[in-house]
Amino acid sequence: MNKERQITVRSGWGMLVVTAAVLIVATTSLVIGLIATEHHSSLDFIGVEMTLATGAHVAWIVVSSLVVVAGLIFTGGFFTLEPNEARVLILFGSYQGTVREPGWHWTNPFATKHRISLRWRNMNVDKLKVNDKRGNPVEIAAVVVWRVEDTAQALFDVDRYESFVGLQSDSALRQLAVRYAYDHGETDDEITLRSSVEEVSDEFRRELEERVASAGVRVEEARLSHLAYAPEIAGAMLKRQQAEAIIAARTKIVHGAVSMVDMALTDLAEKKVVELDEERKAAMVSNLLVILCGETEAQPVLNTGTLYT
Repeated sequence: MNKERQITVRSGWGMLVVTAAVLIVATTSLVIGLIATEHHSSLDFIGVEMTLATGAHVAWIVVSSLVVVAGLIFTGGFFTLEPNEARVLILFGSYQGTVREPGWHWTNPFATKHRISLRWRNMNVDKLKVNDKRGNPVEIAAVVVWRVEDTAQALFDVDRYESFVGLQSDSALRQLAVRYAYDHGETDDEITLRSSVEEVSDEFRRELEERVASAGVRVEEARLSHLAYAPEIAGAMLKRQQAEAIIAARTKIVHGAVSMVDMALTDLAEKKVVELDEERKAAMVSNLLVILCGETEAQPVLNTGTLYT
């Protein structure tokens, strides 16, 4: 596993002055050499002296040309860095280091400079259709916020780290859906995808961070953006949820009605408002439960006789 190594390179402004001076001097020297060679070759001299003079001019021109070429090559070493950006320097296949300081810089012109963004990135994990813990088909999607933390790992340890993060996010989301049920079953104390959003999102982020650690990537946030039953069972599950809601509501109503009836009987007995035998108590309990638990309003009935007639 590769580890990032930060290095400091030369300032681009200082090297700009040096490179410009070298190019100006070398170009001027080359022009002077060409003019001198042309003037000397126009003279009609034959002998050793002319050969030596011509050779010196040729050497002058060659050296000046090489210096000009070197100056032009030096211009390939300039590069700029914006905030939250890095350049990974590679020289002939060898990792030299990473530059993170913003500004205009200069380095070995033969070094390859790979640009890597260090900014936070948003990635949408496309909607997936998977089976939850109970085997019910569900649709699930997520949003992941991440960035590159180690440039050497991102560039050398994985192939195309953006695609790597995308595939690992897809895989982690599938595993998350299989691990938990969509909704509560027989008990309400279990963690589910629908009711435990914070716990499920934290679990998703931790698992994804472990998966992408080898790529030098840090996951800041990972949350579910879509969750629903698959269309083929959505209708049946909706009826089930409605039935569970009705049962829960009825259960609470019955518990409340029983408590109210008990309170009424207790208060009547303690305050001695009326003496009721067991049969009258049963009739009162029946009437109160019908009134409190009924879906429609109770209709008053005028009793002109007694309970026993």
